[in-house]
Amino acid sequence: MQRVALVTGASSGIGAATAQRLRAAGFVVYAAARRVERMSSLEDAGIEVLSLDLTDEASVVAAAHTIVEKSGRLDVLVNNAGYGSYGAIESTPIQEARNQFEVNVFGLARLTQLVLPQMREQHGGTIINVSSMGGKLVAPLGGWYHASKYAVEALSDALRIETAPFGIRVVVVEPGSIRTQWGAIAAEHVRSSAHSGPYEGMADQVAENLAASSEPSARTASDPDVVAQAIARIAQTERPRTRYRVGLGATPMVFLRWLLPDRAFDSLVRRAFGVHRLTAPQRPAQQQDIPIREDHL
Repeated sequence: MQRVALVTGASSGIGAATAQRLRAAGFVVYAAARRVERMSSLEDAGIEVLSLDLTDEASVVAAAHTIVEKSGRLDVLVNNAGYGSYGAIESTPIQEARNQFEVNVFGLARLTQLVLPQMREQHGGTIINVSSMGGKLVAPLGGWYHASKYAVEALSDALRIETAPFGIRVVVVEPGSIRTQWGAIAAEHVRSSAHSGPYEGMADQVAENLAASSEPSARTASDPDVVAQAIARIAQTERPRTRYRVGLGATPMVFLRWLLPDRAFDSLVRRAFGVHRLTAPQRPAQQQDIPIREDHL
């Protein structure tokens, strides 16, 4: 029986490349994204395209049911959809922080919940969660994004233990720097969030680094197909590893995070993003500290 795979976030980048790789490997592939019109090339290649908004319960339920009704099974789920909401923790609206978790964590978790009964009935399946090296370390102004990826790592570990008795494999893929529009979108987020605020100087430096990774000529980033090839291999492996780090920077940066003390790694990251020379503005000379009396507490 032909194996069936679902790839989310398939309108571009890693998702689109993964859908093509799985199709070439002989899978029946469903490519899902909010913007179906951007997946016409995948449809031309014989890939089924689905409309999927991970923040909409009805959309998630409909996508899961459509695959089971049409194909009768699902062997591989690639949870790739996500975005990077960059901005200072202080100045990012809390609703935007919730949106970040709604897509990167809760949408992933809900879709996984919906496909697990089918995989248990089949006595097997593979769930591949695309995290990031950012699920092991952080960049300046990326607190909410990295928190969501740390959450994906933890959910994946728990899910792996829970589903092992049913023959279901759970694998985390941790890409390094990849040439996609992700960096440009994250740069736009960070610039808008810090406009004319206390973090503006830092935001300019971080946005410049993020945007550079999206340039076609970027030498510090890998092609999305590097990740797609790894995912295709995982999907065809009977006993895959629990984690795969792929792309430029992933393995050495995670190793350095493990090796270095916190403040030493902080310094390394600040230099890498060009924010090590930034200092906080001095208080006006006439401003004085006002002692806090105990009866004010």
